[in-house]
Amino acid sequence: MKFAVIIPARYQSTRFPGKPLAMIGHKPMIQWVYENAVKVVPDVWVATDNNEIFDTVIKFGGRAVKTLSTHQSGTDRCAEAARIISADSLFDVIINVQGDEPFISPVQIEALKSCFDSDADIATLIKRIDSQEELFNPNRPKVVTDKEMNALYFSRSPIPYIRGAENSEWHKAHIFWAHIGMYAYRFDVLQKIARLETGLLEKAESLEQLRWLENGFKINTAITDHQSMGVDTPEDLQAALQLLKKNQVF
Repeated sequence: MKFAVIIPARYQSTRFPGKPLAMIGHKPMIQWVYENAVKVVPDVWVATDNNEIFDTVIKFGGRAVKTLSTHQSGTDRCAEAARIISADSLFDVIINVQGDEPFISPVQIEALKSCFDSDADIATLIKRIDSQEELFNPNRPKVVTDKEMNALYFSRSPIPYIRGAENSEWHKAHIFWAHIGMYAYRFDVLQKIARLETGLLEKAESLEQLRWLENGFKINTAITDHQSMGVDTPEDLQAALQLLKKNQVF
C-alpha cells in the first residue's frame, strides 16, 4: 500500500496570520512539520494557496503544490492536492498532517498507517482521558468506539454518560477517549467526502468528522500516548519555543 502525506498550510488565520512561517529555533514551523513527516513517509507535500509558504518549502528542499484559496477546510485542500500529485503517481492512502504541529511524532503517523491493515475508509487517533478537566472540556472532542475500534460517534460532551456516579469520578469509572485531530483517508474516499454537504450532526457539534459518519464512512481509530502541540496563537508559539529549549533533541 502506497502512502503520501499532505500538509495543508494557509497563511490567513484569525488568531495567528502567517503561522506556518513563524520561526521556531532556526527553522520555520512548516519545515519542522515536514521533516518529522518525511521520517516515516518519503512522499510528503505541503498544500497551500500562499506564494510565500510555497517558496519557503521549495527553498528548504521540500515539495509543495498550489491549491485554491476558497477551501473551507484542510480536508478539502488535501483532496485537491491529492488530485494534483496523482497526475504523476497514484497513492492508496493520503495522510493529513496539520501544518501547525511542529513536534508531531512519527509514531503517530505509523499508527495511522496501521489502520489500513483493515477495511477502514478513514483513520484517526485517540488518546485516553485521565482527568475530569479534560473530560468536561468542550474544546476537547471525545469519541466512542465499537469493539473493532471503529468510531461510533464524536462529541464535545463527555460520552458515554455514567449513571450513578459523580462527575469527578467518571474518568475513573470508564475508559474515555479524546480525539486527536490527525486523519488518513483512502484516496477515493477523500475525494468523496470532500464533495459532501454539511450534515446536521456536524452543524450541532461543529465537528467535521460527523459528516463522514452520517454518510456511512467507516472511521477506524488507533491509540496514541503522544499529545502533539498545536500552535494556534502567538502564545502557543512561545510555549513551542520553550519546549524546543527544554528538549534539545528538536
